Amino acid sequence: MAIGGAKLLVTTESLHRRKISAIRDSLPQLEHILLVSEEGGAADHPDTHDFHRLIREASDHFTIGPTDPEDPALLHFTSGTTGTPKGAIHVHEAVVAHHMTGKLALDLHPNDLFWCTADPGWVTGTSYGIIAPLTNGVTSLIDEAEFDAERWYGILQDQKVTVWYTAPTAIRMMMKTGLEPLRKYDFSTLRFLASVGEPLNPEVVVWGERAFGLPFHDNWWQTETGGIMIANFAALEIRPGSMGRPLPGIEAAIVRKTEDGSVEVIEEPGVQGELALRPGWPSMFRGYWNEPERYRKCFVGGWYLTGDLAKREKDGTFWFVGRADDVIKTSGHLIGPFEVESILMEHPAVAEAGVIGKPDPVAMEVVKAFVSLKVGHEPTEAVRRELLAFARTRLGAAVAPKEIDFRPSLPRTRSGKIMRRLLKAQELGLPIGDTSTLEGSES
Repeated sequence: MAIGGAKLLVTTESLHRRKISAIRDSLPQLEHILLVSEEGGAADHPDTHDFHRLIREASDHFTIGPTDPEDPALLHFTSGTTGTPKGAIHVHEAVVAHHMTGKLALDLHPNDLFWCTADPGWVTGTSYGIIAPLTNGVTSLIDEAEFDAERWYGILQDQKVTVWYTAPTAIRMMMKTGLEPLRKYDFSTLRFLASVGEPLNPEVVVWGERAFGLPFHDNWWQTETGGIMIANFAALEIRPGSMGRPLPGIEAAIVRKTEDGSVEVIEEPGVQGELALRPGWPSMFRGYWNEPERYRKCFVGGWYLTGDLAKREKDGTFWFVGRADDVIKTSGHLIGPFEVESILMEHPAVAEAGVIGKPDPVAMEVVKAFVSLKVGHEPTEAVRRELLAFARTRLGAAVAPKEIDFRPSLPRTRSGKIMRRLLKAQELGLPIGDTSTLEGSES
């Protein structure tokens, strides 16, 4: 609210009590607070307005003001995995992308019962929990309670969900409890599963088939892109671990920066570089809020540079490597944390892994992994040695972790992304920086 200069806040009584009242004086630009009573009665708090009373007193007639497709409509903030969240400005025309990608990437049909588990406050929750199902005429399910695996299984069964869009973190938490709890539920209405938030490890895709009889379809996009750009379509054979292929109308490439500051497209398949998109799709962000220079630097040589490293195979399939900020440089190798995390998750004891580069006087950095174990496995020295050997066998000595620490859980943003920078700061005793989007944070 402070960064965005919010003037009006719409919230509930309980959220106002827990999160707003204590910081109200630090938000001088906030002129109005509109309270929605959960019980439907009057909301009586000083310096606030009662939503239900204002609605009762309002006129039955309202003329919508004229808007242009390029007028700002939404300000979405990034998840803060690499620093202070950035405000991405989206325009009214973005709805075209939300509508079509709901059809093409999530396979929405009018008779579906759709469940997007993302918080409506995040770009996924707004774009695909609200806008895409509404414009496609799809019945949409909203659940406000915190994650609980068995309650989620009950919702899938009882509400007869057909299309389910969730996050890798939630799936990995389900994996942690094993397959046994699923056996008493009926998932026969499910026909399409998709995931977003961070890359979907191959083991998670495979587990989806064992658990629900269907694979999870990964897709890739960003707060900045406003909508899904690359996806494993319903009609495509899934290659576990891949991002999929660009949606119709989206031109994607792998590029490298040249000495003169420009970029060149890498035509050879399988070569790592930065993922770039040709600007012009309807939901492309039109700026970073109050950071015009930062926005300008995102566009070079007719491409939007995403900051993600990836590879493109000969058949046009894209594979995620890692955020450019997260890449580990060790003994002449450039290593994406996602590759190491995915291999560790193939071990039957591992539920989740986060990988960082730890400074080393000889190798520049060494790979260190933080691991959360599945239920029934204990964090013993024997398990640590077993995981180190497993990773070395699968990845080779240069890429495999040199150190492994166990954690009950890993720090994540509330949108489900592992905060590797927080793991690194804690490991090195550095300032942890902005944690406003940390899961469980009240700030």
